[in-house]
Amino acid sequence: MARNVHHDEIGGATSQMPFRPVWDERCTVLILGSHPSVKSKENGFYYMHPQNRFWRVMSALFDADFVGADKDEKARLLLARHVALYDVVERCAIVGSADATIREVRPTDLEALVKGAPIRRVFLNGRTAYDLFVRHFPQYIAKATLLPSTSPANARWRLDDLVAAWQIIKTI
Repeated sequence: MARNVHHDEIGGATSQMPFRPVWDERCTVLILGSHPSVKSKENGFYYMHPQNRFWRVMSALFDADFVGADKDEKARLLLARHVALYDVVERCAIVGSADATIREVRPTDLEALVKGAPIRRVFLNGRTAYDLFVRHFPQYIAKATLLPSTSPANARWRLDDLVAAWQIIKTI
């Protein structure tokens, strides 16, 4: 898939979702981020910036080594726990990895995921993902829960605090 297709007047680039959702028909939980970071796109999978704490949070929650796993094993570990993973935005104009610069949004097609599995709850990794979700998928707001971002930009949250806040995904 094309990435960084063209540069606009402020130095941003059009970015397209470079990989597919982690999903199967048994998933009861869907975790959504906003859009993959530059590092994630370079490495071909979600949350691959070394300072992003997503995989450390998953490891702590599920007592499994998500951090040391390759991308196929990460996906397998999530699916074994009935957790789907995707992003709200399929294509957008963005500067680097900065969520605050996202504009010209084309949302992902969540209908197939939500209708193709018994998704009970949708958890949004950070405020931008939540706000975009509410704007583009109002029909699913009742299932949505905002969680603190695992991004390195959210430095005020310590890992232990993130793990505590994210415990809710285990209750589904």
